[in-house]
Amino acid sequence: MKKVIKGLLTVTTIITLGACSSDTSQKASSNSSTKETTEVSSGASVQAYTNPSEMKDSYDIVIVGAGGAGMAAAIEASDAGLNPVIFEKMPVAGGNTLKSSSGMNASETKFQEEEGITDSNDAFYEETLKGANGTNDKELLRYFVDHSADAIHWLDQNGIKLDNLTITGGMSEKRTHRPSDGSAIGGYLVDGLLRNVHERNIPIFVNTEVKDIKKTDGIVNQVTVQVQGEEPKDITGKAIVVTTGGYGASEELINSYRPDLKGYVTTNQIGSTGDGIKMIENLGGQTVDMDKIQIHPTVQQDEGVLIGEVVRGEGAILVNQAGERFVNEMNTRDKVSAAITALPEKSAYLIFDQGVRDRATAIEFYDEKGYVTAGESIEELAEKIQLPSETLAKTVTTWNEEVANKEDTAFGRTTAMDNDLSKPKYYAIKIAPGIHYTMGGIKINTNTEVLDKEEQPITGLYAAGEVAGGLHGENRIGGNSVAEIIIFGRQAGQQAAQFAFDRIETLRSE
Repeated sequence: MKKVIKGLLTVTTIITLGACSSDTSQKASSNSSTKETTEVSSGASVQAYTNPSEMKDSYDIVIVGAGGAGMAAAIEASDAGLNPVIFEKMPVAGGNTLKSSSGMNASETKFQEEEGITDSNDAFYEETLKGANGTNDKELLRYFVDHSADAIHWLDQNGIKLDNLTITGGMSEKRTHRPSDGSAIGGYLVDGLLRNVHERNIPIFVNTEVKDIKKTDGIVNQVTVQVQGEEPKDITGKAIVVTTGGYGASEELINSYRPDLKGYVTTNQIGSTGDGIKMIENLGGQTVDMDKIQIHPTVQQDEGVLIGEVVRGEGAILVNQAGERFVNEMNTRDKVSAAITALPEKSAYLIFDQGVRDRATAIEFYDEKGYVTAGESIEELAEKIQLPSETLAKTVTTWNEEVANKEDTAFGRTTAMDNDLSKPKYYAIKIAPGIHYTMGGIKINTNTEVLDKEEQPITGLYAAGEVAGGLHGENRIGGNSVAEIIIFGRQAGQQAAQFAFDRIETLRSE
């Protein structure tokens, strides 16, 4: 069995990169380890960061973590007129957001309207609730769906256009928003958010680990940071926002909460070790759903790279070693994963044609990494991947007939059947399930305030993104994590800003 850490091997050395630069800005090193990280993360461009020598002792809002949620929070706090700062322990911004592939879910958006797609927040709510068997935090979920369209429009207003629509498992409508060219969303989104951070002159320090979060007189207002190679330093803020992500790369936490997952490869970036959760717990914060860890069905096992749901969303099928379909490919992730795990070989092949490849341009990245096998015909492809050629050809022919009839008689698939698999070349990617997402985390309310064990907000402390739990219940729908980081990242920035303004007024009156 592969160890959980196996999916992280290409990035094990990036934390050792130098933190200091003689320029006023700092760029990610171009050495091989960072280069591999960037490639695995869907190729975000070279990024510039604030020189550690410019770090101040105090900021209005301190944001811990430079993923999508953290940068969204910083942008909102800045636009509210405050001075936020972002601290990131890794050498580059982006976190798991960089590795996102399929897209961002939202309902009732202008881009859906432009394509003539009739959708509703209520349908989005009910389908997400159904996907997790009703275990979601319903207040968080209601806020989430009702603010999803606004999040898409906010991104568009900030030069991040997600107008290419597809569909993910468990959804009935095309509500997964992608970049215009259909490419993976991760690098595009991180580049866009980072550009907005720079345009607002928001300081962002990398290789800077937050070691502790503290409170004074009952108000959370300080963090202890350590720039790599330097002594720890205390930084104060009027509010603290934690956006450090989940714990999908922590063998310790995974083995503690889900020992049955020991040995699974992980898709998570190496920094996803639950740091924020631990620090907030030390402040009395409550956790929820910590044993709810999502297994993604389609993961390349050698390097732990997620093969995005967009491949199935654009028409791919899954076949077993006999060359036969065995599951509704567009079912929820837990059910598809279980079907693959139940196979004798515990792995399967994604089968698709040139049409799928043209529509899901993220496949180009998978091909560059060497994960894609190609054949001029189905028979040639079958020979290359050592599947029975007659059986695979029959499976594809039958599937094409069912697409034409709009009826999957074998497994009841009803979505992503707009196009058949009849355009050469033909392709395959071998996949198996892997640890992908941790639904559990810190308990928050719809204001993103961190709640203690008595369900009361911890004053001055906010959390957003994968570090928070409850929204997804026991199973996350594909495309909802990117939506979560933007929707609740924005909310955290807005709420922390309002709290900071109130603190300023209180201090003035004292």
